Amino acid sequence: GTLRSRPMQTQSHEFDGTLWFFTPASSHKVHEVDHEHQVNLSYSQPKENRYVSVSGTATLVRDRAMIDELWTPVLKAWFPKGKDDPDVALLKVDVTKAEYWDAPHSKMVRLVAMAASMAAGRPIGLGEHDRLDDLQDGETRPAARRSAGGQGAGRPPHA
Repeated sequence: GTLRSRPMQTQSHEFDGTLWFFTPASSHKVHEVDHEHQVNLSYSQPKENRYVSVSGTATLVRDRAMIDELWTPVLKAWFPKGKDDPDVALLKVDVTKAEYWDAPHSKMVRLVAMAASMAAGRPIGLGEHDRLDDLQDGETRPAARRSAGGQGAGRPPHA
C-alpha cells in the first residue's frame, strides 16, 4: 500500500511509447507490479536542472526475441548466467503521461530569481515545463498547460 522507488536502467530502444527494463522475474518488484500495474518513473540530470516524470502501465515480459534484442554484455553484472538464465525477464512500461522540467540557468541566476520571487510574493519561472497526456494511442499531445517561465517551471516533481 505504499509507494516505493528503486534505481533501474532504461534499455536503449527507439521510443515508441514503451520503455524496457531488465529484471529478475523472481524479484519483489515483479510481485508488486503484478498487484499494481500503474507505475511512475523519474529521470533527472540535477547538474543540468532537467527532470522528467513518466507514468504508465507495467507488465512482465518473457519474450526471448526482445530479450535478445535488448541484451548488452554489461547486463552480465546483474545476470551472471547470461541472457539464457530462466530468471531473466523484462519489465515493459507502456507510457501514458510524461512531464518535464528544464531549467538550464546557473545556480546564481536561480538564487537571485528565487530571492526576487520571495520579495515579490509570487512564483518564479526559470526554464521550460510541459506535460504530454494520453500517450497510449501513440500520439504525443501537449497538456493544456505549458510554461516557459511560468509558475512551477523548472522545479522537480513532488513525490
